[in-house]
Amino acid sequence: MGVEIRLDTIIGKLFTVPQLLGEMGYSTAFVGTGAGSPKFAGIPGEAFNGVFSANEFLTRVNLMRGYHQPLYDTPVGMGRRVAVVGAGNTAMDAARVSLRMGAESVTVVYRRSRRESPAPAEELEHAMEEGIHFEWLTAPVEITGNASGWVTGMKCQKMELGEPDSSGRRRPVAVAGSEFRIDIDTVIYALGTTANPIIAQTTPGLKTNQWGYIETDERTGMTSLPGLFAGGDIVTGAATVILAMGAGKRAARGMLEYMRILTPEAHTELAQAGKV
Repeated sequence: MGVEIRLDTIIGKLFTVPQLLGEMGYSTAFVGTGAGSPKFAGIPGEAFNGVFSANEFLTRVNLMRGYHQPLYDTPVGMGRRVAVVGAGNTAMDAARVSLRMGAESVTVVYRRSRRESPAPAEELEHAMEEGIHFEWLTAPVEITGNASGWVTGMKCQKMELGEPDSSGRRRPVAVAGSEFRIDIDTVIYALGTTANPIIAQTTPGLKTNQWGYIETDERTGMTSLPGLFAGGDIVTGAATVILAMGAGKRAARGMLEYMRILTPEAHTELAQAGKV
């Protein structure tokens, strides 16, 4: 169809969106960078070697064939004793893959109880059957390391459940004097993802909400900057493929209208017909 695809090109690093819409000569641009930036706990020690996001760990092992060494030379960097922070589906994947990659012990650390775990009961049961240890009602407070910069342990604190928070789940509250330590050499965070921040950080005047997601016009998909459109998870937060597809269609119509290829009336007719 004549689409040109440029690989190994990070917008916001090699060049910016304002450059795209200015000196590089593009009339419009669409941002569909998703919500794939991993969340961390924000505790001391997260810069030590041996701390991963689950996204990075699972990508190295699976997509980059880290499981198939030495045929593939992808470094995985996992140690013998692994702690996985979180208790959703991705956490179960990371924990069970760690065992398959040769970990001697895997501990899942979760600040709520098993009942509040996002993972299905079946996933939890399978993980337990494989020998994965669970520290329920436990929150990490610090990752410790050695002089060489590698993880040596995790300081944790026991929690108890208080009143429900905005999500409807009971809020974890720290139990005074309950601190303890886990001896580990690898930490894998599986706390979900958030907006990819690169575009917003390098595009002056681009409006985002309190969570870093780009604000757009509901009808056209245009952002606060004329000519710049956005859609999908970078606007809605983590959602569904069908919603992202709909956002792409709306933005395509919006871009055609912005470039005066499509009139607002024709835009409305196409929208009603479900066509671009």
